[in-house]
Amino acid sequence: MEITDHIESLATEGQLLAAAAQMAGTGARVATCPEWRVRDLLRHTGMVHRWATAFVTEGHTSYHPDGGEPELDGPELLDWFREGHGLLVDALGTAPAGLECWTFLPAPSPLAFWARRQAHETTIHRVDAESARGARPSSVPAAHAVDGIDELLLGMHARPKSRVRTPEPRSLRIRATDTDAAWTVRLSAEPPHTVREGGAPEEGSVDCELSGSAEEIYLTLWNRLPLTAVTVTGDPEPARIWREKSGVTWS
Repeated sequence: MEITDHIESLATEGQLLAAAAQMAGTGARVATCPEWRVRDLLRHTGMVHRWATAFVTEGHTSYHPDGGEPELDGPELLDWFREGHGLLVDALGTAPAGLECWTFLPAPSPLAFWARRQAHETTIHRVDAESARGARPSSVPAAHAVDGIDELLLGMHARPKSRVRTPEPRSLRIRATDTDAAWTVRLSAEPPHTVREGGAPEEGSVDCELSGSAEEIYLTLWNRLPLTAVTVTGDPEPARIWREKSGVTWS
């Protein structure tokens, strides 16, 4: 996906998130994150948006702490979220291609990193907001879902901080059945090692396979859908390990 695609996705997803949060109410429980109410979701995501905006607009070349979460609630919190989301979209849309600032995942450029990371950050939390509303979530386009799976497997969980580890080596194939995308994930005592496969992978060469639409796989790997949302074949242990250890937390 291009930078402009990610910015467009970020814009749309943030608007959907705000609309779902307003409909649910800030006191509603977030079904996909049971420890959160909608107010917690808005405070967190809005804080992340402002944190990201600071890197883009101020050009911090090393880690810069976030500004914390506000005590706002109700309509004021929704207004604060919408304002911060708009500032991020505008910052990314007007940033120079040669932007230099701190990042934490490999990317073609800092601008590409922040546009992609915030598009997926906002998509996943939009799903959270819609779960609080209680209606069927808006769809995730296949190309966006595949891109998000790439970021999660080849970026987020390739980092030393990934907790997806097992003393006995195991392997997991991820297959998006509505595209030609597939990934092989090798689990061990080290961070997961993932290879994006080209063409149809060989059958029976891994311990476990998860297959489903790109959207189903994307949301399952982010623990926003249960494992029953996709087809699990082979030894279910690698899928269980992923489910239990793959949560990404703010730190």
